[in-house]
Amino acid sequence: MTTQEPPGPPTSEPDIPALAKVVAVSSFRIGTWAAATGLKATRRVVEAARDPAQAAELAEDLRIAASAVTRALVGEEAEAGEPADDPRETELANPLHHAGRELLRRSRDVWADERTHPAYARIIEELAPDEGRILMLLLRKGPQATVDVRTGGLVGTVSSTLVQANLNMIGAHAGCRYLEKVPSYLHNLERLGLIWFSRETVRDPMDYQVLEAQPDVLEAMHSVRRARVHRRSIHLTPFGEDFCRDGLGLHLWMGELGEMPRHRTPDEE
Repeated sequence: MTTQEPPGPPTSEPDIPALAKVVAVSSFRIGTWAAATGLKATRRVVEAARDPAQAAELAEDLRIAASAVTRALVGEEAEAGEPADDPRETELANPLHHAGRELLRRSRDVWADERTHPAYARIIEELAPDEGRILMLLLRKGPQATVDVRTGGLVGTVSSTLVQANLNMIGAHAGCRYLEKVPSYLHNLERLGLIWFSRETVRDPMDYQVLEAQPDVLEAMHSVRRARVHRRSIHLTPFGEDFCRDGLGLHLWMGELGEMPRHRTPDEE
């Protein structure tokens, strides 16, 4: 009696249709990799259809590649929320751009109530006490007289040379402690956009008669053979008036000061 040998282990035959499905799904998930190596991948699929060993090797390679690409994509989305090379993310890393975007966001907020200018706090830190006194003088007493001394005579009718500019009595009228620093105070106030120098005169001519009799004006006039006086004035800017009212808190007791004198604006000149 012939003994029938037990059947051996079943031969592993790859399922070609299933393998093709794996290839298609994997190629969809790793489209970037497949686009770079499309010709080579197509050739390997054809070879896999003819040789089972090649088919198994191709399936394993695709599985490893798909797993690596999936992990990379998931990791990037978890860290950044969007592709790392998005130029918008690079721009927002700049603090200035971030502040600009925040400003535009507030500009679209119809319920925002920001009446006080954000620059007021910084300006107050850049003012000396004497400069606060000058602002109060301009707010309460209005524009202040100032004169320029220039060379005059027959030559002065054609061209003249500046001898001394912006001579005034603002320091004395405002009660400044350091009168010698008044020119620096005025330049700082102009730098901050709070005052401006006008070529127009103030309404009362008596202010100039008193000013032109001051020792510093007379000294400048006597320093040249012939001198000519050009009458000017100093005003608060619209921004400066708002700063005095809101930034310095004077709006709380403006009624006690009565009607404020009017200042010209640069546009009017």
